[in-house]
Amino acid sequence: MEKPEKIGRFSSCRGVAFEIKPHSDPFAVTTPAIADHHGSKRQWLPWGSSSKIVPSSSIIQRSTSRASSHFCDLELDGDEDDDDILKSLEEGNEEDGLHPVPLLVPPSKIHCEQPPKAPKPKDSSRLSIILLDQGLFTVYKRLFVVCLALNVTGLILAATGHFSYARGRAALFSIGNILALTLCRSEAFLRVVFWLAVKLFGWSWVPLPLKTALTSLLQSLGGIHSSCGVSSIAWLVYALVLTLKDRENSSTGIVWVASMILCLLSFSAFAAFPLVRHLHHNVFERTHRFAGWTALALLWTFIILTISYDPKTKSYSNQLGSRLIKQQEFWFTLAITLLIILPWLTVRRVAVMVSAPSTHASIIKFQGGVKAGILGRISPSPLSEWHAFGIISDDKKEHMMLAGAVGDFTKSLVSNPPSHLWVRQVHFAGLPYLVNMYDRVLLVATGSGICVFLSFLLQPCSANVCLIWVAKGIEQNFGKEIKDWVSGYPKEKVIVHDTAVLGRPNVSQMSVHAARNWKAEVVIVTSNPEGSRDVVNACKAEGIPAFGPIWDS
Repeated sequence: MEKPEKIGRFSSCRGVAFEIKPHSDPFAVTTPAIADHHGSKRQWLPWGSSSKIVPSSSIIQRSTSRASSHFCDLELDGDEDDDDILKSLEEGNEEDGLHPVPLLVPPSKIHCEQPPKAPKPKDSSRLSIILLDQGLFTVYKRLFVVCLALNVTGLILAATGHFSYARGRAALFSIGNILALTLCRSEAFLRVVFWLAVKLFGWSWVPLPLKTALTSLLQSLGGIHSSCGVSSIAWLVYALVLTLKDRENSSTGIVWVASMILCLLSFSAFAAFPLVRHLHHNVFERTHRFAGWTALALLWTFIILTISYDPKTKSYSNQLGSRLIKQQEFWFTLAITLLIILPWLTVRRVAVMVSAPSTHASIIKFQGGVKAGILGRISPSPLSEWHAFGIISDDKKEHMMLAGAVGDFTKSLVSNPPSHLWVRQVHFAGLPYLVNMYDRVLLVATGSGICVFLSFLLQPCSANVCLIWVAKGIEQNFGKEIKDWVSGYPKEKVIVHDTAVLGRPNVSQMSVHAARNWKAEVVIVTSNPEGSRDVVNACKAEGIPAFGPIWDS
């Protein structure tokens, strides 16, 4: 029997990386025994109707439970065989003889035990996890359907003779869709859009439903991106059909160039299919990059050939200047080109200082302060791969990234720290940036997902935030510096739960309880897909707006 393939990693929440590790419940403690209250040396710190626990040194013990699959959580210790680990994770079983340390919290406050769930079929595909685990009617999917429906309607009207403009300019509609999908993924353009959203809607008098609707829309722009990609292929197919029907007024060169563009767009769309993208992320990234660049070069060729071709003389004209600037196709393609080139103009190789608090994580430091909620990309080889991480900064002299060692690149940062890395100097905004649009926010992070939220504690922020951080071995795995940061805040503002000491909590119930006490307008969570889904659903069930990463946000 073949060994199971390692679970691939991919990005979410605009570049916050995680791995899917299927199991029945990402947070629940399998043995929900509660420690006897008599004789224990616990210190209780009251927080409204909640409690924060600081166990005394005499009772701190390291949990022997299997490492949780929290967002960006740390790898298991290297003593175990990877294939055995993967098998046990896939089956959702704990190792025999291992018992988690119970969470030392009164059951009336935080319940470690979750209601039993029906076991998932062992043959459930990763595609179902990616596509269906977060719901069939998400904003992302609704945007995809609406955008696709508009394009299909336009195609039908053009084909039936009720939309003569589209019938005569089918290639323009294809290029228009490519421009729209490029805008939805342009980090510079979206940085401006997110900034405007915060400036225009980040006022206390703006209705909360409007803010949450805007947050859902901005987080799910990938739905428009994907739909426009499919629609551009459909319009190009239609344009080719019309051209082939009217071969007398076209040239073989135009047909061949358009056909090659169609092949490249189709290949890129296939590589972006969720299962392919999930299992072979580097293939997806390189295909999108190089096939996209080639298609853009061919698009310029297509426009020049189309505009310069004279069907009467069946030849190409050399006088393009005045004719070119009058064509909408030219301006659309110019905009696409500028949007694609802009981020590459900011690529630099910079000196970095990499330290590893443990073999499970590294801290990468850069010069220059960065605003809260911003993410950045780094690369060991800019034409090969890019990795996105949340940024920790006090917006003064430096900023840093916390990288859990979960992949080849992040593991190499620990084993062979580089002195220089490639960066994009224009950082981008994602869901965390929209914290600035609200007044009171609860932030929930697990594992190294904490990095994107720490900046809201280290620098002035328009929102009043409360943070829950659940991770294993805080000081051992993340370093004393980060532990000191999160420990230096009032107990009502930061709740740190070390699963190595306290066992795995029910993060969903912790989040609901904390959101009520904090009177949070919204909850934002960074966890693995199942963990994020559970927290978001639990909060929404209690009437609390909540957002978490989606696989293609």
